[in-house]
Amino acid sequence: MTDERYARLAADHLSADLADRWTALLRPCARLHPAAGDERPVAALGGTPELPLGTAWPEWPGHGPLSFVASVRCAALPREALTTGFPQDGTLLFFYFEYDGEADGDEGSFVSVDDPGTWAGAQVLYVPEGTPVRPADVPGELTPYPRTPLAAETELSAPDLWLPQARQALLGDGGQWPEQLRETPTELRSFRRAFERLRGDMGHQVGGHAVPVQGPVEYEIADAHLGPGHRTWGDPLLDEEAARWVSLAQFDSDIDAEMEWGDAGTLYWLIRHEDLAALRFDRARLVVQC
Repeated sequence: MTDERYARLAADHLSADLADRWTALLRPCARLHPAAGDERPVAALGGTPELPLGTAWPEWPGHGPLSFVASVRCAALPREALTTGFPQDGTLLFFYFEYDGEADGDEGSFVSVDDPGTWAGAQVLYVPEGTPVRPADVPGELTPYPRTPLAAETELSAPDLWLPQARQALLGDGGQWPEQLRETPTELRSFRRAFERLRGDMGHQVGGHAVPVQGPVEYEIADAHLGPGHRTWGDPLLDEEAARWVSLAQFDSDIDAEMEWGDAGTLYWLIRHEDLAALRFDRARLVVQC
């Protein structure tokens, strides 16, 4: 792995002790980009999925069929980029119900992590290796996205600064980031500024730390699973629940695949560690950020 951006960031802006704590949090991930030349595709946006024989096209009961977002060939991904428990082979298929605001005039058709009644609008299917499959018949009301093959490269990913492990490493027990950069401790101010610049675009990614559009996606899913009640970032219950979730994959808006999630947003699928190990992808959950 040659990606050293975050290690250089730490070396340039942190003391040696803080740099060691910070770099210990970095996780490898598989960053996906359009396959070019002789690059081997490991995934694809859009196109038509191959479903196991006898498996119906995923749908959200009462709303309609889900759009096919992406397929990921697990065995083709770089192993060093994947978290413990990620399947060694087989294929992951990602589906999402797109609310256009016109189909039924019902805002209840919008998939929201905050509303468990909408969770069926985003699904992940795992097709084990060797399963007999066939190209699926696309429901007539859907227009498939153009198929865009993706290749992968291993990169390091960093946790959002507001997540508990990052706060603990940089601010100590109970430390919280001030809302304003100018109120950040002097020894961390340049690091915080440079970190936000470095992360760049969200992109397509499997594993690692999610690259959020606005705030930790782990907090959104944790807050939803804890149920009603107002919780702020740094709430111990929220921190504890957020730590149970791992990023499965994220898919950005993409011009080539003609995909736009809300206002140029990103789709994030997360799953609990134990469900990933058990291949319970029916328990994966979606967070949408724009």
